[in-house]
Amino acid sequence: MHIDLTQGVIKEHIVKLAVPAVIGYFFHTMFNVTDTIFAGMISTQALAALSLSASIFFMVLAIGIGMSEAVTSIIGNALGKKDIAKAQQVLLNSLVFAVFLSIVLALVGIFSVPYLIDALGDSSYTKETLEYINIILYGSIFFVGSFFLNAILTATGDTISFRNILIFTAFLNIFLDYIFIKVFNLSVSAIALATVISEAITLIYLFYKVRKTKLWCGFSEFIFDINIMKELLKQGFPPSVNMFMMAFGMYIITYFVAPFGKEAVAAFGIGMRIEQIFLMPVIGINIAALAIISQNNGAKSYSRIPKTVKLSVRYGWIISTIGVSSFLLFANYFASFMSSDPLVIKEVALYLRVAGFASYGFVVIFVYIAMLQGIAKPAIIFPLSVFRQLIAPVVLFSILSIFNFGIFSMWLGLDIIIFSSALFLWFYGEKKLKQLR
Repeated sequence: MHIDLTQGVIKEHIVKLAVPAVIGYFFHTMFNVTDTIFAGMISTQALAALSLSASIFFMVLAIGIGMSEAVTSIIGNALGKKDIAKAQQVLLNSLVFAVFLSIVLALVGIFSVPYLIDALGDSSYTKETLEYINIILYGSIFFVGSFFLNAILTATGDTISFRNILIFTAFLNIFLDYIFIKVFNLSVSAIALATVISEAITLIYLFYKVRKTKLWCGFSEFIFDINIMKELLKQGFPPSVNMFMMAFGMYIITYFVAPFGKEAVAAFGIGMRIEQIFLMPVIGINIAALAIISQNNGAKSYSRIPKTVKLSVRYGWIISTIGVSSFLLFANYFASFMSSDPLVIKEVALYLRVAGFASYGFVVIFVYIAMLQGIAKPAIIFPLSVFRQLIAPVVLFSILSIFNFGIFSMWLGLDIIIFSSALFLWFYGEKKLKQLR
């Protein structure tokens, strides 16, 4: 399957690519929600462990996610130029790259996790966190491999295969969580084991789908290409740092939230998962925009790129309005699905009603980052990520902590950081768009 995104109606391409991705990522988020619900059945400590583990694990996988986005951009540009031979070699080299990358990330994660946990200064859920995260890290090859394989399919215009397998594994995860926890009476290790098994199945299925594309020529045709590896690093480093800094930003927030108690830490993790459900359509739009812009940039059809950006932002803001309205009206109701602890529910509702407004800023950030990746000019992503995820949170949250401001101020500070970053990226991105014309 290969859709020519340099022709046809842009609006239809966005919908055709985004909708399957949205459905798939919705079920992927429900996958995480399921884990949160089962963790809540175990204890508040288990919920806090999942919240902390999410930030740590995402830091490790962020490099893999960012590099996989580079694969979509490079293959998309090659397809736009009708250079099938290069696209095939990028595919093979990227898979080899993924194997080595997953090994490195797993080792880094295993050795660094204990120090990251100790830095928080709360040992009440250390055991549960290590029990969960170590199993996940051993399965890194399945996660990284799946990201790369899906990136290849996305570049060809196929977002349906990922949707299908995510729907299947979402239900499989429910079954496995139930069996491992209720029947075998395992703790948070059960949740991790179910996740790794589901991800292994995802990798096998996506590899099968890649083998069915015209880009697959077999490993016998593999030729190590140092230029492709360099291109992967050049294109992948900025988005990788962006993803890593997002994950590290989650850890920083957890660090500053930890003094408010394990209920606040658990609430932050739950709030993010609920927020992710409403951000799924935005992520789908981001994926569609990257594929469309990459192919059109390769084909030098520059006039179609600003139209894609404008439509993507418009659709994203409509979705954000629905999400923000839902948070204001039903935040407590959403939280009650994942915890029966009144304190946790109260904290989740506060987070959603304050930090939820940042979704408008996230739309701009996601779309303009996709545009910069698509036109092969992602350099600004690195410094912006450092500001948004490291410098601004550390400075702002430190000041708030010194003056003993409450947790409300933390969530309001998040809004300020996101909107300021979005405004800068919009200004910078528009400047780059004008240079294409």
